[in-house]
Amino acid sequence: MKEENPEQLNIPIWAYEAIEIEDANVQWKAQGLRETRELSDLLSKFDIKGAEHIGSTAVPGLPAKPIIDVMIRIESFDIMNAIVDTLTAYGWHYVPPELDGKPWRRFFVKVKNDKRVAHLHLMKGTEKRWEEQIEFRDKLRESPLLAKEYGLLKKQLATEFREDREKYTEAKAEFINRALNS
Repeated sequence: MKEENPEQLNIPIWAYEAIEIEDANVQWKAQGLRETRELSDLLSKFDIKGAEHIGSTAVPGLPAKPIIDVMIRIESFDIMNAIVDTLTAYGWHYVPPELDGKPWRRFFVKVKNDKRVAHLHLMKGTEKRWEEQIEFRDKLRESPLLAKEYGLLKKQLATEFREDREKYTEAKAEFINRALNS
């Protein structure tokens, strides 16, 4: 049987984008603030309960994929059709939970020139991962040593799993859990 490539299946290029870790960029803080504000404004009619710039771009000095991660708390996924319609009109791509593989969130990707520039993670207010994301970000911000160790790990894993985002993410889990439990 002939193996089909993503282009033949009509899968967007950004869905299989290689992992590239860049040195910290002082612009990420401003970009995170801009994305957080824009998304808060766009989704304010849906009674959102909070928006946070998370992930490595939210930690000064930390190497990262140049993708701004924003996390927004919502009360229910019952309104997802309206949220998808709203965000799609502004260039966001919805990744349904059956493709995302993470039923506890709803995930969107913002793309420019076939590259990811931002991720949106919508979570219910009761989701424990909300607090864990913030706690991990804040621990990295507070400990330059922890941030340096994490940056080195990310670079190593990006080389090892350059073409496999899922394995890259899975390989970071032990470090993240250790940091959260310290």
